[in-house]
Amino acid sequence: MGKSPQGILHQLGWNSFFEDEFRRLQSEEWQPCRVISQQRDSCTVQGESGELNVTLAGRLRYQADNADAYPVVGDWVAVTVSPREKKGIIQAILPRKSSFMRKAVGGPTREQVVAANVDTVFLVSGLDGGRNFNLRSIERYLTVAWNSGAQPVIVLNKADVCEDVPSRVNEAEFVASGVPVHAVSALTGLGLELLSDYIVSGSTVALLGRSGVGKSAIINALLGEERQAVREVRESDRRGRHTTTRRELILLPSGGVVIDTPGMREIQLWGEESALGDAFDDIERLAGDCRFADCRHDTEPGCAVREAIQRGDIDDARFRSYLRLKRELMFLEARRNDRVRIEEKERWKKISQWAKRLKKDR
Repeated sequence: MGKSPQGILHQLGWNSFFEDEFRRLQSEEWQPCRVISQQRDSCTVQGESGELNVTLAGRLRYQADNADAYPVVGDWVAVTVSPREKKGIIQAILPRKSSFMRKAVGGPTREQVVAANVDTVFLVSGLDGGRNFNLRSIERYLTVAWNSGAQPVIVLNKADVCEDVPSRVNEAEFVASGVPVHAVSALTGLGLELLSDYIVSGSTVALLGRSGVGKSAIINALLGEERQAVREVRESDRRGRHTTTRRELILLPSGGVVIDTPGMREIQLWGEESALGDAFDDIERLAGDCRFADCRHDTEPGCAVREAIQRGDIDDARFRSYLRLKRELMFLEARRNDRVRIEEKERWKKISQWAKRLKKDR
């Protein structure tokens, strides 16, 4: 990654939190490394021994009950290193300070960890028209970001081709509930110095957003080189072509790191209903003033939320977005509880069968 080993752990985000967790492992043979890219059965990590290709220890692979028990980009891991071969084996995964989770696509209702140990997340939208700037999508990404434990920042890229940047910034600030909003241009460099303030030595920033909004172009601009592949978006709908195909952690000249992620057409929520509290704090605060504690903000008398909508204090489209995300999280929680009950039933069924066989053998 182009940096000397001296101080590399700090540059990658190593701090007292991970130091304390690593000491609990009580093994002098293991080295701390950070996952910088992830493949199906292996990872590339970076540590004081440089970049290493590593695999998961058989013990950990056996204990893993699903894909998210495996390390992801941004994780800190304990590795036994073979320096001559530039290889290693992951012996432990350190606890995460933060993690971006979404509902896995298809299959059973399970979470998918997108990236781990992120301090700040740039939620990137495009100002070049089409679907790249969508307030409802920003609200969805904000919900995911607040639920992760990282600090969200809204980045409106391609300001150089937008005729009314202040209006777009105002619209984003209206739904952002105090979250910083920056209009930038990866092409011209406009506003990039504002983003650099978040990426200091030892910090980790992840970029999330649809394909075509310019996440990779922003990273290239911050790096000062064409490291990440970029392609033009389609003229018909301004949608991108998935130039980033995998998550990758990149060390910047400042010493901070950024995580580039593939574009997501629609990120699926994962979390509890409480995840809406930060993204929609204006509505949640008003809900506390409703006459009934279980108010659905529909036809109930004394609904403070409905009264605020009628006064124009809350945008009706924003309220409908809040209800839609709330229903989605409620449905997700019900599905998750059903899965847990089914898995628990299967577990006790196996235990019962084992006990019967044991009794029969005796």
